[in-house]
Amino acid sequence: MSRIRLFIDHPLAEGQPVPLDGPQAHYLSGVMRLKAGDDLRVFNGRDGEWAATLAEAGKRGGSLMVGGQTAPQQDPPDLWLIFAPIKKARTDFIVEKAAEMGAARIQPVQTDHTNSERIRQDRLQAHAVEAAEQCGGTFVPPVAELLPLSRLLDGWDPTRRILWADEERVGPAETLSGLPQGPWAILIGPEGGFSPSERAQLSRLRFVHPVSLGPRILRADTAAVAALALWQATLGDWR
Repeated sequence: MSRIRLFIDHPLAEGQPVPLDGPQAHYLSGVMRLKAGDDLRVFNGRDGEWAATLAEAGKRGGSLMVGGQTAPQQDPPDLWLIFAPIKKARTDFIVEKAAEMGAARIQPVQTDHTNSERIRQDRLQAHAVEAAEQCGGTFVPPVAELLPLSRLLDGWDPTRRILWADEERVGPAETLSGLPQGPWAILIGPEGGFSPSERAQLSRLRFVHPVSLGPRILRADTAAVAALALWQATLGDWR
């Protein structure tokens, strides 16, 4: 079985030819050194994973021929990750780990203490795709545009509860076993923490549940991984 996996935004079915754009063709033939007739695995985020054969590849594009399905579609639980962008490499890390650990949507937010005022949404989406390719996933979480936290909360659907990783609740990690199933989001703050006005807004919202992630204050990227693991192990699909 080929270890090369490629995300293809195209319907997949046995016997179907699939076109490759220039960068995809270059990756397969120029970087991975595949030749016509070589095997790989493809997925589109909707139809599971499929065997495929490289039919042709050149500088301007190429094509694949799809074989049989090798794995069914596996969608994550209905969990969003909301986080304030930090330094470039660490923001990339958060997106990659969220894709690997089963977030269904990734929502960057602008807070009062956010270090970055803008993001490259397309670049972060590409990191989510690469993470799914490398970890064997069949789903790619969409990376949403950067929104102010206050605007996001003002328009929030209260049926989706928010698990707030509150940096001021330092102490033993809290169990989530008493919390209900259903749609959730995890909220991770910026490096400087939430401002007093943001904390006041979050504290007023009945659908927001503050929790401790343990006896030490975690960096934002570490907190995202810890919170995802805690939720997945208790309420998600790791049980």
